[in-house]
Parts: sequence; structure tokens; C-alpha cells
Amino acid sequence: MRATSIGHAGILIDTVDGSIACDPWFLPQFHGSWFVFPRNDQLSDELMERICNPTYLYISHIHADHLDETFLTERMNKATTVLIPGYPTRELERIMRSLGFYNIVRTVDGEELALSPKLTVAIHCETSITDGPGGDSALVVSDGTGRLVNQNDCRTNDLLALKNHGPVDLHWLQYSGAIWYPMVYQETPERMRELIDAKVDSQFARAMRYVETIDARAVVPSAGPPAFLDPDLFQFNIIDGDELSIFPDQVSFMTRLADAERQGILAVPGTVIEFRAEGDFSVTHPLRQTEVDDIFAHKRAYLERYQADWLPWLAAMKAAWHAPTPDLLVTVKAWFEPLMAMAPTVCDAIGDIVVFHAGDLPIALDFPNREVREWTGEPHGFWFKVQRELVETVVAERANDWSNSLFLSCRFSAYRKGQYNEYVYNFFKSLDVERMRRTEAEALRKLDPNHSKMAEEDVRIGDWMVQRACPHREADLSVFGEIDGDELVCTLHGWRFDLATGHCRNADDRALRVRRATPAD
Repeated sequence: MRATSIGHAGILIDTVDGSIACDPWFLPQFHGSWFVFPRNDQLSDELMERICNPTYLYISHIHADHLDETFLTERMNKATTVLIPGYPTRELERIMRSLGFYNIVRTVDGEELALSPKLTVAIHCETSITDGPGGDSALVVSDGTGRLVNQNDCRTNDLLALKNHGPVDLHWLQYSGAIWYPMVYQETPERMRELIDAKVDSQFARAMRYVETIDARAVVPSAGPPAFLDPDLFQFNIIDGDELSIFPDQVSFMTRLADAERQGILAVPGTVIEFRAEGDFSVTHPLRQTEVDDIFAHKRAYLERYQADWLPWLAAMKAAWHAPTPDLLVTVKAWFEPLMAMAPTVCDAIGDIVVFHAGDLPIALDFPNREVREWTGEPHGFWFKVQRELVETVVAERANDWSNSLFLSCRFSAYRKGQYNEYVYNFFKSLDVERMRRTEAEALRKLDPNHSKMAEEDVRIGDWMVQRACPHREADLSVFGEIDGDELVCTLHGWRFDLATGHCRNADDRALRVRRATPAD
């Protein structure tokens, strides 16, 4: 087996029975905020040809630093077989088909799939409403010569799940930040320093728990950090070490691995890691070792050269943002108020007014009253401030997940008067009927004291009558239940039940009440 870094979370895995391109990201994302670091826009033609024509393509999830729609549309061979995680919704599959891919294999969460006589894969899904209904996933690849775990951003709760397929040789793992918190919030420099340090420490501690549990022979720090080349965001690059940013680079985590006596492998785009028969690895960089070292030792100069190449692109990108329209408030009102109406539990959990400043237009999202109007100065618990043209762009695109389409850009400032409220962001991640229906059902499961009464109810799903509450964690099967052949799948956590018997494939003591529907039903 051979693994070649594509950059960020991207890997080209060559096995004895074919290749797998994982999360190929090349073009700047999140409105020109995130660039691949180190840069991957200068890879060899030979490597790019192999990246664009793999046997299989794996996209871990729908965030734009993993799902580069423009690159996939313009460069990737559409005949490639796409491996789709068994997510709660078909959103990722629909996106891939819309990009022109037609050979789609939808996998089952956690189950090994034989792609060929010697090549097996298993894709593990981690789903929660806080990730949006798509969630995240990790890939395990085995071909008899080695086993690779591509965990990328996936924060799996079952720490042993990825190791249960057998001993792991190479573990690709995120360790750096991938969020806007706390940098965009209004805090004193002293308090911000405390929050930043705590966030980075928790990121490293979480990553090290995965390292220790999976216990691979070597770990490759990956899936971050991005480079911030826009002058407005350049301060988010950690260069001298005292920047107020949660984005440490690969060398920082390599030090943490070394302190724990773990083997780390530093990979830059184009680095080839080959599994040797004698059990170790050969590592070949696309640059001389001194040039690789200089990327990190002289990081400011490296980023400034990188920035100079992309400043014209950044200027053109910003110039293309949507101009202000006279009906922005009317458009947001017509969009958000029906979603508020269908999500009373979410609105009550927010329980306050969120003021969204679109440039000079202050929009009050009044969740207690399920109303969108212009803000006139009334008390509120949260605010966001975003450039008007950027808000207009996101609205014109009808983006259904503002976490992915807006907040990850870090091009905003925010305030909250109390503690973190997950339901504020859950609302912004669920801006269409399909997503909000799921988000409301999950909030109801968590917060409604009468929710357990659902266990006594039956609902019709297709040709079957089933108990409404999933035996696993009482998810509402009228929302999360889906017929898949001779099984019912609870798509909130992926639990599967035999329709003929009600037997649960995930646990023997979680049977489902089920029967064939009759005309009377």
C-alpha cells in the first residue's frame, strides 16, 4: 500500500487492487478564507492525472474543504466509483450525482465492504444534529499489505470502532482547529488568550486519545490547518506562536507525538508514504528536506509568497459577491419564518432574539415569537455582524447550512451574553425543510419530557407499521425511519432492524415492534 498526500485531508491511496482518492481539495473555500497549507497548486502533472482518475473516490462529508465541487466538476473522471458513507440523509449522494458522477456505492455504517478480492473498506459515520444531518465519516482501507485509517475530521464516539478491523499501520488524523470559535467573539485580549489556549489544548488532547486508542504504527497529522491569505484574515495563521488563533500547524502536533513516544510522519502535498514488506515505511517528499523544513521554519515568508500569487484571485472573488438588494429583509423573512413555525422546540431552546447585522441592515430573528423583522433596539441575547454583500451572496445561493457556507469563513464577528447555545447554530445549519424537520425531531427527543409517550404509538412507514420511538435512543421513526430492502433503518444513528422479526442488528435487546400494514391502517 502507498499513501500520497494531496493536501489538507486529501490522500491518494494506492492498493494492490486499485486506488482511492480521498477528499481532493484544491480551490480556496469558504468565500476565499481557507487555502490548502502547505500549498497544493503546484503538484506534478503525473500526480494530478492519477488523482483525477482513481478507481474509487471517497468524500468524507459535505464541508467545502473536503467536497470541492468546482474541482470535482471540472477535473475528476465522472466514471470513477464514488464511495458514499451511509449517512442519515441522501444529501451527499444527491450532490455527487448533480456534479455528474453516476457510479455510486452507498456503504453501510461500520461494515466492511469487499471492493475486490484483496481490497476492503469500511466507512464509519458519526452523525449528530450539531454536525448537520450529513455528519462526518472515517475510512478504513485494508489490502493485505497494510491497513490505513483516514479519520480526517471525524470525532468518533466509539474509540475502538476504527481499530476493530485489525491492527492499524498508518493513521491520518485531524489535530488542528476547524471552527470559528473563539476568534470571532467579542472578548478582551486576556480572555481571548485563555479561550484560545484552552481550545488548542482540548484539540490536541482529543487527537492524542485517538492516537493512543487506535495505536497505529505511525500517525500523519492532517486535515489542517488552512492558510489564511486574505489580508483581512492573515492574523489567523499561527506563525510566531502568540497569535490569537486555534490553527497550530503540523510541526506543533509532531512535537506532541514525539513527547508521547509516538511515530509521526510529516506530510506535505506530494509526500509519498510507502508500506515496506519489513514493516516500516519509506517517506519521499516532492521537495528537498531543507525546502520542507523551510515551509515551517520561515512560515511568514512562505505564506507571503503564497499570498502574492492569489491576491488577484481574492480581489476578483470579492468583486463577484452579490450587490445589496432592497428586499433582503423580505427574502429572509419569507425563508426563515416557515422554518421557525415548524421548529417550535428549537425556537424555545434558543429562547431569545438573535440580531443578524447584514452590514447596515439589522435583522431581528425573534425566536420566542417565530418572527423575522428589522431590529429596533430591543434587548437580545446574541448578535452576528457580517458584510452585507456576503450575506446577500449566501441568501442568493439559498444555502441550507450557514455553518458551511458562511460561518467557517470567519468573516464575521459575534456576541452572546450567556453560555454557548447549540440550538442557535443548529437552526443556521438546518435552513431547508428536510434539515429542519430532523433538527426539530432531535430537539424534541432531547428536551420534551412527554417524548417517551411515543413508545406507545405506531406509525406507518411504507408498507409497515412500526413503533414510533426507536428502541435505541427514542428517535422519532416517523422522521428518522427509512425502509432499506428488508430492513428499517433509524437514520439518526444508523441502527437497523429486520422488518420480518423486528430483530435489531446492532443489539439483541433492542427489538422493534413491527407488522405489515393493513387497509385499516
